[in-house]
Amino acid sequence: MILAEENGAVPLPLPLPSPLTYHQHHRNCGGNDFVVEEEEPGRGRGAEGMDGEGIGRGGREGERIDDEYGAMELGSPIRQPPLQSRFVVVGYALTTKKVESFLQPKLQSLARNKGIMFVPIDQDKPLSDQGPFDVVLHKLSGKEWRQILEDYRQAHPEVTVLDPPDAIQHLRDRQYMLQEVAEMNFSDPDGNVGVPKQLVIKKDASSIPDAVDRSGLRLPIVAKPLLADGSAKSHKLSLAYDEPALEKLEPPLVLQEFVNHGGVLFKVYVVGDTIKVVRRFSLPDVSKRELSKNAGVFHFPRVSCAAASADDADLDPSIAEHPPRTLLERFARELRQRLGLRLFNLDIIREHGTRDRFYVIDINYFPGYGKMPGYEHIFTDFILSLMGSKYRKRCSMGCSR
Repeated sequence: MILAEENGAVPLPLPLPSPLTYHQHHRNCGGNDFVVEEEEPGRGRGAEGMDGEGIGRGGREGERIDDEYGAMELGSPIRQPPLQSRFVVVGYALTTKKVESFLQPKLQSLARNKGIMFVPIDQDKPLSDQGPFDVVLHKLSGKEWRQILEDYRQAHPEVTVLDPPDAIQHLRDRQYMLQEVAEMNFSDPDGNVGVPKQLVIKKDASSIPDAVDRSGLRLPIVAKPLLADGSAKSHKLSLAYDEPALEKLEPPLVLQEFVNHGGVLFKVYVVGDTIKVVRRFSLPDVSKRELSKNAGVFHFPRVSCAAASADDADLDPSIAEHPPRTLLERFARELRQRLGLRLFNLDIIREHGTRDRFYVIDINYFPGYGKMPGYEHIFTDFILSLMGSKYRKRCSMGCSR
């Protein structure tokens, strides 16, 4: 079944409803018709978008088009898949900052053309009284919200929640964030993916030097806040060059052995089955000579950002070369299943001087997709693929076309 085309969507034989003027009538397989209460004068019941421009593959009355559902004659009664009869409604619960960075005009315009409607969730009203939704997209924190969402998932198993709150919580604590990666000990012909040696310190900075010595971590050491909640504070990093500097760190935190990586990291964005890789500048390498000359703690507000893009930089090819795509695809697929998440990104580095030794140093849930080139097409195609999977699953359980 063709769910979407790059410049539009599959033909819609019914007019698309206004977000505020439809009533649902449930059919087999979750298919829905709409009763449109208001219709603009001159609007026919053809394959037209909200702005009156055709968004399908076109065709005049009497012509035939073919797809998975067989030959269809335009202008005559047709059998259609449920996805083509209405908007896919995505309810979102995001912070104001996330709304501004993610729901950009280009994304919303493309989504409308593909039959996807983003609707804000009112946090002052019961979630079950809102909608109906096909997808709930969220990135809020707090025990109360997690419980609301978990109750909603139990009451509405037909709704896809991106992503399960308990799975997201796993990434908010750096003590456990990289646990699945470490247990995978991933290796294939294209390379190995692991995690740097790390140590969790929850209190008492004076005990850090002894703890580091016992763990076998070597200087320099990267210190990261234990809580990874997306706040500015959670992104602050410190680099400790010597033992006395370790006592100046502020627990709770995670200590990671610094791995020289040519000053470049790879952000691997994961959106369902799709990955997108971009290069970013990172902390520079630290030579033995520099380590002996420097002392103390150096603080960094954030290592990587869009402004520090290294995609067009003139770099040594051994540093700039992306990790093998087949390696990343296999690794991301297995990690996605282990984490139970579909929206996240990985910060990956290649150990300097090697071609095939990679380390995951951070994982972020629902990252800044607005910084990912082409995210509008990738994300809308992902939403449509979810609906296609849901439809196929229901029909495999015995519904009729």
